[in-house]
Amino acid sequence: MTSTDKTTEYFGLKIPFLAHLGVVPEYAKDGKSRISLEIRPEYENSFGIAHGGVIMTLLDFAMGAAARSTTDVPLGAMTIDMTVSFLRPSAGKIAVEGTILKPGKTINYCEAIVLNEAGEITAKSSGTFMLRKSSAP
Repeated sequence: MTSTDKTTEYFGLKIPFLAHLGVVPEYAKDGKSRISLEIRPEYENSFGIAHGGVIMTLLDFAMGAAARSTTDVPLGAMTIDMTVSFLRPSAGKIAVEGTILKPGKTINYCEAIVLNEAGEITAKSSGTFMLRKSSAP
């Protein structure tokens, strides 16, 4: 396995979009997850800070990974709904931490935060996720 192949493994799933961004998976266990990303110029908006879409992608994945971490569901978690609040600019190296608030057999309620290098919360999110247990659409 090359180092490029390794970056496409996100807690048992291959997610080409996250690999393209350079997201670093740190852990997903016991209802918690953590990923990180260095904000590069191509991820910035016209204000020179992380584009909201990049931040939302990271929050979404961190919550889904937290939901998946409590059960053996190899096919992933699908977002049902998601709310995001942007509290301050995200720049430099950021970390995103996801937490499951209420696990269920199929539906899970989660939250996630984005932290800057100073440990300040730059964005937060809550969401509802459905665990996908079969390959049927």
